[in-house]
Amino acid sequence: MTRLLLRNFRDPPEVAVSASRLTIRSEDGREVIDGSGGAAVACLGHGHPAVLDALPRQIEKLCYVHTGFYVGEPVEALAEHLVGHEPGGLTHAYFVSSGSEAVETALKLARQYMLEIGEPRRDHVIGRRQSYHGNTLGALGAGGNLVRRPPYAPILPANASHVSPCYAYREQAPDESDAAYVKRLAAELEAEFQRVGPDRVMAFIAEPVVGATLGCATALPGYFKAVREICDRHGALLILDEVMCGLGRTGTLHAWEQEGVAPDIQAIAKGLCGGYQPIGGVLVAGRIVEAI
Repeated sequence: MTRLLLRNFRDPPEVAVSASRLTIRSEDGREVIDGSGGAAVACLGHGHPAVLDALPRQIEKLCYVHTGFYVGEPVEALAEHLVGHEPGGLTHAYFVSSGSEAVETALKLARQYMLEIGEPRRDHVIGRRQSYHGNTLGALGAGGNLVRRPPYAPILPANASHVSPCYAYREQAPDESDAAYVKRLAAELEAEFQRVGPDRVMAFIAEPVVGATLGCATALPGYFKAVREICDRHGALLILDEVMCGLGRTGTLHAWEQEGVAPDIQAIAKGLCGGYQPIGGVLVAGRIVEAI
């Protein structure tokens, strides 16, 4: 009998006893290839010797300090590595414990920024249908996963709405050019700004490459530039959720670099640690930090 509150009681998972490189060994001795890197987390493989060498050396030096009083050297070094070159105007990093918490932090920062610049009416976030931003209530509210949302609908934040994703495979009309489809999606987002009230929207949130809920779908050329323009025109922030797709998985450190459009706030996690410890974070534009 397990004392764990399992994700699925109808089909209890196997017990993993060890893992090395690409393979996981279960309690009954079977070995399987971890083809998806866990939940897109174990991007460094299991038991990587460089990581195993570094972990005890750091633990012997310092494990934990209260962030109200100290900053650890490795944390400072990580922030410098991620934003020391100020990519796209991102200048600061704030670290948390998971991707869901990173998205919650991004939403809170967006709200705090609006308060600091004297726009307290801005409390609404626009997301996209079939997006996934995490399982905490704020992240679940901003996300548009139609399977996960319904059980919690009565307790989800009421300050979120959703527009269509850029999903050419199913939603682009047969006689519609890429440019026309992008223009239609931009018009839909503009219409949602107008419906909510442009002075009430604090942020638009999207994944540059949508994960499993949309099938690893990328946007068509020009889509994120159109989104960026709409956000700028109405004074809303652009939050890009790169928890799954960021940190090298598209060939550049940040997936948005492929689009030529930088966010105001970026959420990161999974590839940040490769599963060796729980960590997530947000990268924040200098103008937001200055306002706060």
